Amino acid sequence: MTTEQNPASEAAAPADAEGPRPGRLTGAAALAGLEGLGLVAGGGWMLVAGLTGHPDDRTAAVTGGVTLIALALLPLLAARGLLARRGWSRGPAVITQILALPVAYNLLQADSIAIPAGIVLGVVAVTALVLLVNPETTRALGIRGPGDASK
Repeated sequence: MTTEQNPASEAAAPADAEGPRPGRLTGAAALAGLEGLGLVAGGGWMLVAGLTGHPDDRTAAVTGGVTLIALALLPLLAARGLLARRGWSRGPAVITQILALPVAYNLLQADSIAIPAGIVLGVVAVTALVLLVNPETTRALGIRGPGDASK
């Protein structure tokens, strides 16, 4: 059975999936992937430091590291879905950005090296949100807005 004969495969792919991937979509995927890799790095650092160092609470350090690594799955899967033009991937990518904003705010409240990290995270999250809600990205993912019955 070819793709033209299979209605399920047509529903899974957006209408303009044959064309080049929009730069905005690629950018949003790259930013989500970058955030996921950052979470993996931070979680790995916490995990290694908790196991090999002398933390105040080894259990909390290990649990925090494992939690960050598990949380990294959300933006990494979203980035992969965005690159593959899967409509479902925009939701997890947007959720990741919304969750990153309060983290960035808390980093900005610190009196340390965390302030530049907060600035970077805030800029990345806002930029990714703008890219994700852009009409070009929405069309490329095959997402129709309310009242858009033209399909």
